[in-house]
Amino acid sequence: MDKLAVFGAIIAFVAIGLGYTIEGGVLANLFDLSAFIIVFGGTLGAVMLQATKYQFTTAIKMLPWVITPPKHDFAKGIEQVKSWAAKVRHDGYLSLENLAIDEKDHFVSKGLNLLVDGSDEQQFFDTMENEILQRRNALNESSQVYHAMGGYSPTLGILGAVLGLIQAMNFIQQPDMLGAGIATAFVATIYGVGFANLLYIPIANKLAYLVDEHCRYHQMLAEGMFCILQGDTPNAIEQKLSAYLIEKNNKSLFR
Repeated sequence: MDKLAVFGAIIAFVAIGLGYTIEGGVLANLFDLSAFIIVFGGTLGAVMLQATKYQFTTAIKMLPWVITPPKHDFAKGIEQVKSWAAKVRHDGYLSLENLAIDEKDHFVSKGLNLLVDGSDEQQFFDTMENEILQRRNALNESSQVYHAMGGYSPTLGILGAVLGLIQAMNFIQQPDMLGAGIATAFVATIYGVGFANLLYIPIANKLAYLVDEHCRYHQMLAEGMFCILQGDTPNAIEQKLSAYLIEKNNKSLFR
């Protein structure tokens, strides 16, 4: 679990609620079903109209990544590549066939199969590079669904505000009903801006980073397999791939 993301969301909403109540506001006044339906429902409908079915469903599947991101252990990945290199040097490329069959990661399985099939360097490079590119594009397009929601939400908030004021004008002779309409108008604006800046845009940016990390990890594995194809030793491969150990390298910058 990404505790930083959880704490960040809690801090944001608590800060807004606390700031509102300090000035004498009542939190119950910020809950309005009509405003929520207008803003959230309108935003959801707009983004469903914009996105393809694949993009929308993939975006939903990616949402848990914000709290429980995929684990990519770069150090463990390097050790895995070294073990493949050692196996190839000892038993040849065909020794990777069973590993390719048992591998759950489609990308890794494809790379190992290319090695087993005796692909030349150019074919291997082009195939794996295209695989990474297509994967990055597909995931980025899906993560942009939340960025689009961040763009639509404030506009729907304004629409909700206008609808609330129209409703209020119908009861201008009835002060008790007039207040409810005006409240819906302001709450809708809060929902529109708040959802965009506290949820949708941060989620989109977080997913963009996770997609980049996901692709960097697979790029590292592809580069390692390419090194195996070139006949590099396990130690030489480790030296080349150590640049991907960002956390370890960044710590050395501040010593």
